[in-house]
Amino acid sequence: MDVLPYQVYSNKKILEKNGYYPKPEVSLLYPFYNRIDFLKLVFSSLKHQTFQNFEVIICDDGSRPEVVAEIREIMKSYSFLIKHVWHEDHGFKKNEILNKGILSSETSYIIFIDQDCVLHPEFIKEHWLNRQKKKVLAGRRLELSPLITSRLSPEKTEKNYIQKNLWWILPLIAYRKDNQGVKGIYIRNSFLRKILNRKHRAVVGCNFSVHKEDLMSINGFDIRYNGVGIGEDSDIEYRLNLDGTETLPLVHMAVQYHLYHPYAPRQNNNDLIFEEVQKNKIKFSKYGISLIPKIETLFL
Repeated sequence: MDVLPYQVYSNKKILEKNGYYPKPEVSLLYPFYNRIDFLKLVFSSLKHQTFQNFEVIICDDGSRPEVVAEIREIMKSYSFLIKHVWHEDHGFKKNEILNKGILSSETSYIIFIDQDCVLHPEFIKEHWLNRQKKKVLAGRRLELSPLITSRLSPEKTEKNYIQKNLWWILPLIAYRKDNQGVKGIYIRNSFLRKILNRKHRAVVGCNFSVHKEDLMSINGFDIRYNGVGIGEDSDIEYRLNLDGTETLPLVHMAVQYHLYHPYAPRQNNNDLIFEEVQKNKIKFSKYGISLIPKIETLFL
């Protein structure tokens, strides 16, 4: 199966020139496509993460040239390691660009988010501190309304606007179907955490983490899944579980806030692929990361 050629740019040389030699302990994979407004909000939430020893890998599924140029300018202004992994736009190729991001990562532990999810200040820390061998951690998100999303700015996000205003945000979105509002509450108490995480929670593609070696053991993401659908998270969890990697919930711990936007329609072919995977109990996909060539990183 053919894969798209790609390129990787890093701000590492700029950081070294400024006296900082980045040696990240965890990689944050950030799938992206053209929404530079969302990127600015999400990156603002990264500035004050309580755990700062991370790299961000922007997995760019074919953004326009002017967007690519703006991203690479933005990369120069941040004090943490950023890589921009880009291939041409050939439709929705999220799983393929994620595999390219995995190959570009420098760490043994990987957190996955989406381009439309602003992070709680403790988000990366919770994934990092709760990591375990042969475990995939599954967090959740609060669904923001159009009104709240429109009120956000990078400056407000950097100052934890959402966390400080949950007292009126939660009642305002309570009317929305499946708003998952209470899951936007971060809880520190260890006893309450155990009570609230007794129930199994499935992996969602916007908020999970796992050891890189566990992903490599199943050959990463299956790149046949094209378009929004079941293949982005159910397939990867199913194959990880088959390989002995257990799912553990991180509700009220790894908290994020989903920016409002219209949803894309599901692609039915993804369901058919997943049915085949389940029927044949396929844990190692031959359509995975082994198809992706490793390339040299370029520097800004």
